[in-house]
Amino acid sequence: MKNSFTRLKTLSKYLSKYLSKYLSKYLSKYFCKYKFYSILGLGTALVMLSFKFLFALPAYGQETVTINILMNALEASQWQPFVPQFEAENPGIDLNIIEGPNATNLIEDLYTSAFLLGDSPYDLVYMDTVWAPKFAAAGWLQPLDDRIPKAELNQFLPGDIEAGRYQDQLYRIPVRSDVGMLYYRTDLLAEGGYNPPETFEELQTIAANLQENSPADWGYLWQGKQYEGLSAMFVEVLKGYGGFWIDPATNTVGLDRANAIDAVKFLTATIDTGITPKGVTTYTENETLRFFINGESVFLRNWPYVWREANKDDSPIAGKIALKPMVHAPKYNSGGCQGGWGLGISSTTAYTEEAWKVIQYFSSEEFQRQFVLSTSYVPSRRSLFTDPQIVAEYGHYPELLSVLDNAVLRPPVAQYAQASDILQRYLTAALSGRLTPEDAMQSAAAETRRLLGQ
Repeated sequence: MKNSFTRLKTLSKYLSKYLSKYLSKYLSKYFCKYKFYSILGLGTALVMLSFKFLFALPAYGQETVTINILMNALEASQWQPFVPQFEAENPGIDLNIIEGPNATNLIEDLYTSAFLLGDSPYDLVYMDTVWAPKFAAAGWLQPLDDRIPKAELNQFLPGDIEAGRYQDQLYRIPVRSDVGMLYYRTDLLAEGGYNPPETFEELQTIAANLQENSPADWGYLWQGKQYEGLSAMFVEVLKGYGGFWIDPATNTVGLDRANAIDAVKFLTATIDTGITPKGVTTYTENETLRFFINGESVFLRNWPYVWREANKDDSPIAGKIALKPMVHAPKYNSGGCQGGWGLGISSTTAYTEEAWKVIQYFSSEEFQRQFVLSTSYVPSRRSLFTDPQIVAEYGHYPELLSVLDNAVLRPPVAQYAQASDILQRYLTAALSGRLTPEDAMQSAAAETRRLLGQ
């Protein structure tokens, strides 16, 4: 009943705002041409103003405000069990989680459209790691530096904090983290007498030999479809070859350097040699996970959520997998792609303090502990990677911490969405054989420089 009244009140506020502003204006203008009807125009305005005043008053004994947030349907369902506890601890706040589509790009589009239209209905913004620079540059987020002490900030993973910064200001508090990992079949490597690979060359050799001499159909699976997952996967290979995409400090583009071209050549080589299927250019995380769980591949690049899925009781490979940091070229270091989600406060909200209380609750250690145990997502607080309850359930989490400490960020630039689209298009051209790696990366670099105004 309380939620219904609050939503009615909110709806009435918006209706009265626009009706009183526009309807009374135009009716008055029209009718005031005739003195006889001028009273009607004035009366209309008074009714609308009265309507606005009526619903501006709090309900009897009721001072609750509603905080609106949009997120994908899956995660919305995972958050819902925690909402009653939050509201019980914060009696003046109703948290309204709006379910959106599960596709990340569609959620971004919905937030973008809402802000572009003007008065966004969202008080909080639930953001992927790459959204904060774009949203902050557009003026859609409030800076949060003054709201959180440095000692508290240091309890989060550094990559997660950096992903929430734009031009030295913090706009996003991390709720959960993520990082790209390399999974492998422990049983197949043991039967073949192999240790887990450390370099790209070792990965190719082991994958080819085990593909030929084991039940696995493929040696190595990764995400090759033209979407954001392709960019995330590529920054790991790029890092492993010592390359970079965009240096945000100088806006230098590195896609046409030898390191980047070598990274593309590695990916095309996995397709050309047959350890990766040609259909990889249509694969996302879901397809590669399904093939891996069905025992069809020796190696898989994916995110930490795979561990829980692959070890379910009905999984054919349960207890037969392990994970490790992504491989790299000799003399260079490994780097998993930094992922994760966090919360920012909308610049249009009338309830900044209440929105901050939501952030404090859902980024807290206690919430993250419960959330990780119920979903297997990766926490953003360092202490939880060695938390006894979490380690008892997920024994590999201490290893994840070392990978996250060396994670690589996608470029934190305001034009990231366009830059990623450029990279995806030219990577797809190279992976499908329409362009050579050299031509693809030279074109990608040139177009990215034009995007950045160089």
